[in-house]
Amino acid sequence: MHLLLVILLFLESQFCVQSSDSNSPAGDNLATNGLPFPWSKVRLPNYIVPVHYHLLIHPNLTTLKFSGSVKIEIDVKNNTNWVVLHSKNLKIFTATVLDEHEAHLSDKVLSVLEYPAHEQIAIFSPKILTSGEKYFLYLEFGAPLSDGFYGFYKSTYKTKAGETRVLASTHFEPTSARMALPCFDEPIFKANYTVRIRRGPSHIALSNMPLEQTVEIGNGLFEDHFEVSVKMSSYLLAFIVCDFRSVSGMTATGINISIYAVPEKWHQTHYALEAALRLLEFYEQYFNILYPLPKMDLIAIPDFQSGAMENWGLTTYRETSLLYDPDISSASDKLWVTLVIGHELAHQWFGNLVTMEWWNDIWLNEGFARYMEFVSLEAVYPELKVDHFLDTCFGAIGRDSLNSSRPISSLAENPTQIKEMFDTVSYDKGACILHMLRNFLTNEGFQSGIIRYLRRFRYSNARNEDLWDSLIKTCSEEDFTAGEYCYSSTQATKNAYRFAGEHIDLKKMMSTWTLQKGIPLVTVRRQGRRLYVGQERFLKIVLPNDPSWNSLQEGYLWHIPLTYKTSHSEHEVKHLLTTKSDVLTLDEEVDWVKLNTDMNGYYIVHYDEEGWNCLTELLRVNHTALSFKDRASLIHNAFQLVTLPTDVSETVYMVGAQDDSGWAYLLEKYGVSMCETEKSKFLSALASSKDSKKLSRLLQLGMGGTVIKTQNLPSLIYMVARNPVGHFLAWDFVKKHWNELVEKFPLGSFGIRSIIVGTVTQFSSTEELREVEVFFKSITEQVSQLRVIQVATENLEKNIMWLKRNLETMRTWLQQRLN
Repeated sequence: MHLLLVILLFLESQFCVQSSDSNSPAGDNLATNGLPFPWSKVRLPNYIVPVHYHLLIHPNLTTLKFSGSVKIEIDVKNNTNWVVLHSKNLKIFTATVLDEHEAHLSDKVLSVLEYPAHEQIAIFSPKILTSGEKYFLYLEFGAPLSDGFYGFYKSTYKTKAGETRVLASTHFEPTSARMALPCFDEPIFKANYTVRIRRGPSHIALSNMPLEQTVEIGNGLFEDHFEVSVKMSSYLLAFIVCDFRSVSGMTATGINISIYAVPEKWHQTHYALEAALRLLEFYEQYFNILYPLPKMDLIAIPDFQSGAMENWGLTTYRETSLLYDPDISSASDKLWVTLVIGHELAHQWFGNLVTMEWWNDIWLNEGFARYMEFVSLEAVYPELKVDHFLDTCFGAIGRDSLNSSRPISSLAENPTQIKEMFDTVSYDKGACILHMLRNFLTNEGFQSGIIRYLRRFRYSNARNEDLWDSLIKTCSEEDFTAGEYCYSSTQATKNAYRFAGEHIDLKKMMSTWTLQKGIPLVTVRRQGRRLYVGQERFLKIVLPNDPSWNSLQEGYLWHIPLTYKTSHSEHEVKHLLTTKSDVLTLDEEVDWVKLNTDMNGYYIVHYDEEGWNCLTELLRVNHTALSFKDRASLIHNAFQLVTLPTDVSETVYMVGAQDDSGWAYLLEKYGVSMCETEKSKFLSALASSKDSKKLSRLLQLGMGGTVIKTQNLPSLIYMVARNPVGHFLAWDFVKKHWNELVEKFPLGSFGIRSIIVGTVTQFSSTEELREVEVFFKSITEQVSQLRVIQVATENLEKNIMWLKRNLETMRTWLQQRLN
């Protein structure tokens, strides 16, 4: 009750916040032809290692099929007759094993066993493959271009004249390279790639590396040969055949950067080129490692499910994430494009140069890239005023305060579990604990530590603990100028001393943030010069008097880098809280204490009544005594208040969409607009209609995929669901079309997760909760592995509890103000 009144007081004063990896049962481990499959685990064996792929791929944009061949140089670690690798939905025409001179090991046609449950194939060699010898695996294959957004898939766009044109593009992360070619599709199997692509004369082909030569092969076909790639994971391979136009520029270090888009949107590529040039140069300086490829292409794909993908040297984007029309796009559109480019370019080092060993540590890629968005823009584009990093952490806290959250580093074995790892925990919480760590180590200590990390593990793979080890070592400038990394366990951990004046076990500290789920609540009570602090796990929907409270708190302990300011301090004070409770002594009597300076720490603070009263009074008489970030964190800590600013144009569209003619006009404009950011505003306005028939029509158009592209269906469902008229409409639509939706958006994908969360979290009654539980129970077999179901239902329970606690207080407060 007290905290709610604090919030309302702040608002009144116009304060605002600008699989498992288990063996299959022996009887179940059968290939499609009924023979025993030689491998029973989800992960591949480690005794065959790919060294170099020689890939030829030919997409036919008329028949919408592709064919190809791949010759994989392999390194054999143990004697074996079997080669097991990944393949999904591919027809294997030929399989052969060659010796180091590329002579056939067998005169017989080698049989291929398929095990679709694990997306694996196995090739039997009659002659034993000997450890230490060099061999080649040669396969010919083909398949239809995928209808979805993964693997090698078709995309279409319409010209202004109404002509539909087709292109073929790839999206392999996390486990879909196997849909385009047979391969060892796990991040640890890094290899070189030599790519050749066949195409018609009216198209161009792109891949990770620059074009080396083009050969005319007859029948109106050309074959583009690309340079050999650097050593990289399979999910970073990319190739595209399209008829796009580009604009290009060169960095100060000689890297050629090109932005590609459909021809009629070419004029929208120029800002992305400027941003990419400046941001790539920034990263080369910040990481003290030159970008290792000769070129960097950024291409806007008309059909794209996620925001973007960091394929090394050929990054792919949704059009709204790359294209900027200065005549139409808004300031927030410009900021979004810049952030996404900053994210994908950061991946060229974090993720591409150094890759996580397995998907349980995907946050090493995504958390870093998300955080570097803000670091890079703060340095390169200060005029864009990127001040919403707090919102990133607010979002992470919202997820992490539910029991259905997960540790940053979590078990993920099969493709569905792996796809679910690409969530707010990996991206946003990962970014927030890195921000806390940077504040802990100082900017200079953090930067030099990650340079060591990148230098030590470049072209290789790393785990959580490798990052902590790199961050606590120290290097001299000579080590860097000599091009070496520094990694000596005998050197002092100087970075730790800077924080608390004592030796800190950084690995032990950070394990409390990455290996256990949740977020700590720090309690504060001031008595004279003594500050009594404690920590417990913060949970939104469980109170201390709940029977499950103790069990949900048991075993949780964080090493929390506390920071605080007082009415009498000129600088923040630091203390590492490693126990359940502690007592700090202030230098003098003070009027107030504010913990978590600028919300640099990933924890929530709860003051006693006197502490809240003192801060409330401070805000009343002199709110500038606290920084904007401190004021924002106070409001958030009191009530998880997040603002959602909207462009004026979107507001105007929403007003216009409320009558029949305005709605019809916006739908017509949506169909012909060539600016994707403008189209997203049109769609949001169309979904704000109070006419349920219009909302139903929108959902049907989204399902059709012609007027409204399939890639936009998840966001459309969410837009309709957040409209009070559309709550039940969207939910009923999802229930009715569930099987079709899962065909379009695989289980675990961002699309299906946003559909579930976007509809379920709009509800706030026990009756609605029961209905949701009944539906998901009816499809248990499909969704039993999905963590997002628990996330969504727990959010619904949170809504119910919030109303129960606060509705009457809010109603009374509003009535008093209105009267």
